[in-house]
Parts: sequence; C-alpha cells; structure tokens
Amino acid sequence: MPKSPLFELQQYGQSVWYDSIGRSLITSGGLQTLIDQYAVVGVTSNPTIFDKAITGSADYDEDIRSLAGQGQSAPQIFEKLATDDVRMACDVLRPVYEQTNGLDGRVSIEVSPHLAFKAEETIEEARRLWRTVDRSNLLIKIPATREGIPAIEQMIYEGVSVNVTLLFAVSMYQAVMAAYFNGLERRLAEGKAINQAHSVASFFVSRVDTMVDRELEAKIGAAQDPAELVRLRGLLGKAAVANVKVAYQAFKRVFSGPRWELLAAKGANLQRPLWASTSTKNPAYPDTVYIAELVGPHTVNTIPENALLAFADHGLVRGNTVEEDVEAAQRILKQLVEAGINLQDIVERRLVDEGARLFADSFDRLLAGLQKKRDAVAAS
Repeated sequence: MPKSPLFELQQYGQSVWYDSIGRSLITSGGLQTLIDQYAVVGVTSNPTIFDKAITGSADYDEDIRSLAGQGQSAPQIFEKLATDDVRMACDVLRPVYEQTNGLDGRVSIEVSPHLAFKAEETIEEARRLWRTVDRSNLLIKIPATREGIPAIEQMIYEGVSVNVTLLFAVSMYQAVMAAYFNGLERRLAEGKAINQAHSVASFFVSRVDTMVDRELEAKIGAAQDPAELVRLRGLLGKAAVANVKVAYQAFKRVFSGPRWELLAAKGANLQRPLWASTSTKNPAYPDTVYIAELVGPHTVNTIPENALLAFADHGLVRGNTVEEDVEAAQRILKQLVEAGINLQDIVERRLVDEGARLFADSFDRLLAGLQKKRDAVAAS
C-alpha cells in the first residue's frame, strides 16, 4: 500500500497534527491509525471540537452519570472529560514525543474562551490545566490577544508549553514571538533550564479569506469599471496564503541572529509557526489549497478530518511552497489595501473578536448541552 502524500510533508520539515479529539477516537485505536497511516504526530482541540464530541455522542454518558452522581456541575464535568481525553491522547502520542525529542507528540487543550481578554485568569487556568493533565507533551492554548501576551510570557517562564491560538496578524505575531523570547530569557537569568519549554504559534488561515472575500464581493457588486472588476476578482482567495507567507518570513527573521543564537546555545527550542483553520470553506477553491500552498521547514499544519482525507487521497507536495513568490504575496496584501480593504483592522481586531466570540458560543453551547445531558442521565 503506497504511503499517503501526508508523509511527504515530513520531508520538507512540516509536521501534521490532527485538529480533532474524542473519546472513541482514542479508545478505538483511531488515533493510532492516524499516526500509522496518515503521518499524524500531534492533536489539537478547541471548544467546538469538544462540543461535537461530548454532546454529539453517547461516548461520555457513563462518565457524565457518575460525575453527576457526585454532585459535579456541568463546567466541572466538562473539565474532567476534556482533561481525561487529552491525557489519554498524550499517552498514545508519547512514543512520538520521545522519538522526536519533544518536538511532536503534542496534544493541545484550550483555556476557557471567556478568558480571552483576562490575563490573570488565563494564567491561573493555564496553571490548573497543566497540573491536572500532568503530561509533559501537553500544550496549553492561550489566545493571541493583547491580554493573552503577558500570559504567554508568564507560562513560558514557568516552564509550561504553550500553543498560541487565534493569531491572524503579523504585527501581533511579533508580540507573540517577543513574549516567547522574554519568557525564556527570564528563566535563563534565574539559572533555570530552557530546553523543555516548547511553543507553537497558530496562524488561522481560511478565516482570513472568508472575511476578506466577503468585502471583495461587495466591492465587485458595486464596481462599474471593467478593469477594476478584473483586479478585484483577481484578489479573491489570495489574502490568507499571502498573509501566512509574510508571517513565515517574520518567523525566519526573528529566529536568527545573536539574540536567538544565545538562547539556542542554551537549548532553546524554536517556537514553530502552525497553520490552523486549514480546511477549505469556499467550495470554489481546491480542497487542499491551505495544505499544498503552505509547506515549509519548521512548521506544523493542524488539519481537520475532511481536509486530511482529501490530501491523503489527492494531495500534491511540490516543495517548500510557503517560501514561493513571497514578493507576490507582499504585492497581494498591498493591492488589497489599495482596493479599499482595511486589512489591518480585519486581522488585528475583527477576526480576533469574531474568533473569540465563536469559541465562547461553542463553549456555552457545550455547557448547555452537557447540563441537559447531565440532568437526563442523572434522572435515568
């Protein structure tokens, strides 16, 4: 049986993580199958994923009944179910973690999305989740909000590995990388080891195209000049990949030079860029576009099931694509601004606010569904 093209991504220094988790995936051997047959070397989760897993199946009913019988509330039950799943996934991925010297074999769990704009509460919850899961291959997801930046630095300083999430803007990415450096340097100044601290910075991809395309379509609908119509249509579906390519160049600049070399000599690990939200939302675009166009060294692509299966079936790896036509990517971003798209506002504010709201809505829906299920199983 020929190997999936997903394995080819490893040849270019990219790790494949799976953007989903669930009890049956772990206990049925499904996660091990993903590792063996689909090149998966990590797992990410979020409130939407847990909502589908917990309230959308009967896999957790027995645990819910037991925990409800102990008088636990819906939030307490959720945390127990989620941390148990993540811990089990960490154990399945432990061999990968050891084989890659801690680079991969990672599982992510997110702080409550209601804490996205609360630094101190984020720090406290991150500490609690780290202690509760109690696995060295865990990553705590902290959003790249202005309030999240000090929490990221503090967790790195405390030796907690972090997946920085909800990242859209290169300008915010600079702050994220600075927080990582600061956390490592604070540890080093106190004589603490820095070789066990790991982090990824998760750039959301498809959502950028979704929002930018919406504004482009409005401008196309109002345009009268044929040449302007051609220019605007030529920009559809181009913003997300261009944004990531520019971000990758920022990564290369920051993780080089004397400051980084000093940390690397002491054992520091790269904070790898991770491409998230890589399933194609627009059916007019190729279903593998956000994988095929973003291959590159020292990167991660966390891929949901539909995109993973699509790439395994007909994906093509043509090389280090994230560094192809960087100048063209810069021109595209400039042309979007010239076309009247407020790109800075979209990536620095609107997408972050929307992402935090969507995750908070999923979390609330999850707790409401869990409360309903808790009451039902308790009654039965």
